[in-house]
Amino acid sequence: MKKKLIAAPYLLWMVIFILVPLVMVGYFAFTDENGNFTLDYVANVAQYSQIFVRSIWLALIATVICLIIAYPLAYILIGMNKNAQGTMLMIVMLPMWMNFLLRTYAWMTLLGNNGLINSLLQTIGLGPYKMLNTEGAVVLGMVYNYLPFMILPLYSVMVKIDKSVLEAAADLGCNPRKTMLRVVFPLSLPGVFSGITMVFVPAISTFIISRMLGGGGNLLIGDLIEMQFLGTAYNVNLGAAISLVLMVIVLLMMTIMNQFDVDDDVILM
Repeated sequence: MKKKLIAAPYLLWMVIFILVPLVMVGYFAFTDENGNFTLDYVANVAQYSQIFVRSIWLALIATVICLIIAYPLAYILIGMNKNAQGTMLMIVMLPMWMNFLLRTYAWMTLLGNNGLINSLLQTIGLGPYKMLNTEGAVVLGMVYNYLPFMILPLYSVMVKIDKSVLEAAADLGCNPRKTMLRVVFPLSLPGVFSGITMVFVPAISTFIISRMLGGGGNLLIGDLIEMQFLGTAYNVNLGAAISLVLMVIVLLMMTIMNQFDVDDDVILM
């Protein structure tokens, strides 16, 4: 009875802020303005297939870049002493203490035609280059904002790897490269999968980054949904249908990632 009472606030929170919004999205996605059942809005989502493809593609690129940057950083972190690890983790998390919009707006200042980067390039006779309002700027914004979500899961898994396992690998003839490929990387796979999920999900649904750094020509799914609910297009039913399709895509991606998830005991066999 006590456990039920303790869990009651969390269940109430989930019902109000998760279950009810999901039911509302499903209702508006499959009804018209008069509340009659229809599949028209779900079918109309197909006309935005290019935006979906662009969103998935850019999110995948940002996720891969985050993994490439975060993995060696996490590995370097676990080799430091405890005090240095705490300092470096604070540096990694420090940008997250600043408002998301301010961080993104700072990149607008840096990447603009008259921004700091182009100004530095012009001093050596290069540029100016068009960096703002491009897909590259959108990917850069995603990587910058979501990189900590890749580093922290990798670090939390790598730091638990028993040092005696690495020593045993060295005693059995593994050089550092083989130790990394055959011991460290397999044991860190749970962190890899968690980091990929934590970066890909917000990246595919973002709209602030694409609006501020990508301009009007690089719309993503998040921008499209925001336009339907809050913008001039204002079509709640279509916005709900697009949101529903996005949820299906995210759930599908997470299901695929879970298929590759492995247990540590299996890896060590």
